[in-house]
Amino acid sequence: MSIALDPSVKHDLTLLIDVTDGNPNGNPDEGNRPRVDDETGHGLITDVALKRKVRDTIGLAAQAQGLDLARFQIFVEAGHALNTRLEESYVVKGLELGKKIDEAKAAKARAWLTDRYVDIRLFGAVMSTGKTQSLGQIRGPLQVGMARSLDPVLTVDHAITRVTQTTQADIDKGESTEMGGKWTVPYGLYRAEIHYSAVRGQQTGVSAEDLDLFLTTLVNMFDHDRSATRGEMATRGLYVFSHRNAFGVAPAHTLSARITGQKISTGEPRGFNDYKIEVDETGLPDGVTLTRILG
Repeated sequence: MSIALDPSVKHDLTLLIDVTDGNPNGNPDEGNRPRVDDETGHGLITDVALKRKVRDTIGLAAQAQGLDLARFQIFVEAGHALNTRLEESYVVKGLELGKKIDEAKAAKARAWLTDRYVDIRLFGAVMSTGKTQSLGQIRGPLQVGMARSLDPVLTVDHAITRVTQTTQADIDKGESTEMGGKWTVPYGLYRAEIHYSAVRGQQTGVSAEDLDLFLTTLVNMFDHDRSATRGEMATRGLYVFSHRNAFGVAPAHTLSARITGQKISTGEPRGFNDYKIEVDETGLPDGVTLTRILG
């Protein structure tokens, strides 16, 4: 087994993703304009958006690998109320909804949830809602950071038209087209850091199978979540620094600094080949192993 899949040790990951002629993460407060750092112009993708892509894909990956799908359900899923799923744990464990329960019983309900839902095992969840106040929360072992573009990005607002009107009244008035708009980034290469805590992984029951599936999902998630709005998105690099123990033998920032990307084009970058990615593997701290999953 690769050390990158060992749930008993600490891991620090660097993820590189890019977008071409698409909107990687729109801001609803700004008409769905791509998120940017207003001071520097660097593009941003929230941790929530990245985890959404994982949730949308990891079940497909589990199915493709012939895994037990009962262990790879998704807790935070569109069209499903969280309270209903939390209350199910009470029903399965024979607990009375709305009543305060002791920690031993709450632990059994949480264990049922973490065994069933892979995103709880990986990311954690807040469970003290509705009639399940005694469940508290689970702090997930995987902490996903915001993705930031290596260079400032240009956000472009495109006016678009359609020939179908929204209402019959518009047609009766003689209108033949309807205006709209969409935002895109011509090109951006983004970088995110992800950290895995072995101690919390032990608490939620993360297995080597879970980590393998998570890494597979990070590599392939944009191939199974296509959208005209997002344009062409792809994972361009995934690097895992694995420590020899659960505590870690080197600060995470000193390891991630070994992955660098430099623009090599003379003009504005418009593709991945406009960058040079360098990985410094010389003099790694004793007890740290670098695994190149992609790149």
